[in-house]
Amino acid sequence: MEYALPMSMRILLLGTLATALLDLWMLTLKRFKVPMLDMALLGRWCAHLLRGQPVRGPIAAAGAITGERELGWALHYAIGIAFAALFAGFVDPGWLHHPAPGPALLFGLATVAAPLFILQPAMGAGIASSRTRTPLRNVLKSTLNHAVFGGGLYLAAICLSLLP
Repeated sequence: MEYALPMSMRILLLGTLATALLDLWMLTLKRFKVPMLDMALLGRWCAHLLRGQPVRGPIAAAGAITGERELGWALHYAIGIAFAALFAGFVDPGWLHHPAPGPALLFGLATVAAPLFILQPAMGAGIASSRTRTPLRNVLKSTLNHAVFGGGLYLAAICLSLLP
């Protein structure tokens, strides 16, 4: 007897696998000395926000929080899963069983709006990294990273489509 994987589990796996592929990509870039977001800083930003202390200025200058790295990694994966759920809500339900690369890549590229217009300004880097030394490079890096996430959605969906 075949058992279908529930949609909630497919979405959880879709987001987790796509985020894991993004992490492998970022690890590869890091080996080539390309600076990446330190997940501790993401956790620090979130922890300060949860304490009602929004950070003014660069997040690296804000006080460290116990467990910030773990919180940052958990948030990173939670965001990937939330993006996967949002994506699943936009695409035809049949896409998850018969994925095509276009919708996933376009969605991945669209998600770059979140870091450029929400996370970077909130962490003191300005809109689209405008307050950094290399804003264009940072925008291009974020865009490529999110395209990789979109590719991860597609590859994860292919793997999941092989399951009953």
